[in-house]
Amino acid sequence: CAWSIERPPGDTAGCTFCHTSSEERCSTCHQRHQFDPAVARHSEQCKACHWGKDHRDWEAYDISIHGVVYQVNKWNPQEFDFSKKLADADYVGPTCQYCHLRGGHHNVQRLSTVYTSMGMSNADRGAPLWKEKRETWVSVCDDCHSPRFARENLQAMDEACKDAGLKYTETFKVAENLMLDGMGEPMPKDPAPDWSGQHIWR
Repeated sequence: CAWSIERPPGDTAGCTFCHTSSEERCSTCHQRHQFDPAVARHSEQCKACHWGKDHRDWEAYDISIHGVVYQVNKWNPQEFDFSKKLADADYVGPTCQYCHLRGGHHNVQRLSTVYTSMGMSNADRGAPLWKEKRETWVSVCDDCHSPRFARENLQAMDEACKDAGLKYTETFKVAENLMLDGMGEPMPKDPAPDWSGQHIWR
């Protein structure tokens, strides 16, 4: 994103760690010093990149019921046997890998959620791939839930994304009106860094 690229180098150093290695190196998921598939099957392996204020994937998973089940049971080999291949996994709850690498393939995007690249329901233009991707998403959930449950949750996420999109548009309209009214204040030349290193107004 332009807003990220134009930030000071110190702020963007962490970005390049993930964005130059994702799906290009085995060590992105398999640790170099412990190259063990059983280690790579733990959800924490994804946390190295998928967390933080700009993409809270780990936080969303960790506080979800799926994440809680994982955290409570992950040391119990009866509930999470990480020695088994993903194709044979029968976990008590889903890990990141169980859903996104379902069956043991290495293409994370293949079973990503529909919002990443396919858009939400109001972006449906009738493309067969759009419908196919959503049906695949439902088929992953129905390993443990009913197809109706999965479709209802998918619809709820569609509605949440629509609402968020409307709020996003409203926010930009407010900012645009402020600029048109001459109320837009340019960024000060001496911004104060906050605790995370971001530059904010004093």
